[in-house]
Amino acid sequence: MKYAIVGAGIGGLTTALALEKIGVDYEIFEKAPKIDEVGAGIWLAPNALSVLQYLDVLDEVKVKGNTINQITLAQADLAPISDNDQDFIEEEFGFTTIAIHRAALQQLLFDKIPKEKIHLGKGFQSYEEHPNGNIKVKFEDDTIIETNYLLGADGIHSKVRKQLFPESKIRYSGQTCWRGVANFEMTSEFQHRGMELWGNQIRFGISKIAENKVYWFAVALDSPNQKDNRDQLQQKLVEMFKEFDPIVTQLILSTPIEKIVRNDIIDLALLDHWHHDNICLIGDAAHATTPNMGQGGAQAIEDAYYLSKMIVNDQGNKHNFKIFEGKRKKKVTTIVNQSWSTGKMAHWKYGQGFRNFVLKRVPKKVLQKKMIEMYQI
Repeated sequence: MKYAIVGAGIGGLTTALALEKIGVDYEIFEKAPKIDEVGAGIWLAPNALSVLQYLDVLDEVKVKGNTINQITLAQADLAPISDNDQDFIEEEFGFTTIAIHRAALQQLLFDKIPKEKIHLGKGFQSYEEHPNGNIKVKFEDDTIIETNYLLGADGIHSKVRKQLFPESKIRYSGQTCWRGVANFEMTSEFQHRGMELWGNQIRFGISKIAENKVYWFAVALDSPNQKDNRDQLQQKLVEMFKEFDPIVTQLILSTPIEKIVRNDIIDLALLDHWHHDNICLIGDAAHATTPNMGQGGAQAIEDAYYLSKMIVNDQGNKHNFKIFEGKRKKKVTTIVNQSWSTGKMAHWKYGQGFRNFVLKRVPKKVLQKKMIEMYQI
């Protein structure tokens, strides 16, 4: 049995490694001609790290990234709203969270895959199902391959999904996000601390991802599909966040302008199904979420683990995709919905004081229980 994976993002690459581990035949196809650097960081929570440990890449991830031992939600002036030491997480799982540059993670995963199994410059165009159950996949360069199973791991704008479920819809949250990686040395109190600062309908996130490298993101309400004047972008962001602690301005000004990227915050309206016959969607192609829970990449990595377990248990079972979906859908749906709600709450126009008052008083045991539930595989 052979699997064709469309997309060499984090989900596609992790799925390839999971299939490699269990000895299942696959090939992976990526539209980009090379693996390019993306100017952003990613948090790998314990659920993602558990899978990466299973795939024997955790030690290298630790070397490339930075451990987060404290997670803080704070006001613009750094006054804590919610502050969680992660010792209880390490005690439960053996590790906490690792912040890492997306490009470093993607390259690390890419380098683990046998080169004869990965094909760059292969943009998916369409597929055709045959009565014998096989699938012909056509690429933008007019080449065609035949496979037993097709996995769509091509992200929130998935072309596989658009053919499989043409009625699927992307939702705009009403928020846009600037991301950057600053050349900056954090003081000792922020070395292993992930922070999100909430101001007046704007917010700013901070985490060290490597030596002298700090990932930050800035979120504000805006209309979709807007463009920035690159020459004025840094000053625009500095002005927008002038009421925040000075570290915010320092990070923005320490970031090369070409390393600042802007993306609207979107997700995928929940699908009824992720599969049909021998075709299945995984990761953002199936259940893209807003980034407010720090779980988008982790859920794609979980998909890879669960799918490989379904396959290794019974390679010829035509219901594997249905079983996989049944195992994953409840958790993913909860995360998508909770992330959407958290993003909206962070940008309330009214009731910010009340919101912060309530968040400060949520019992730590309640928060800890919810985190442990989310991180379990």
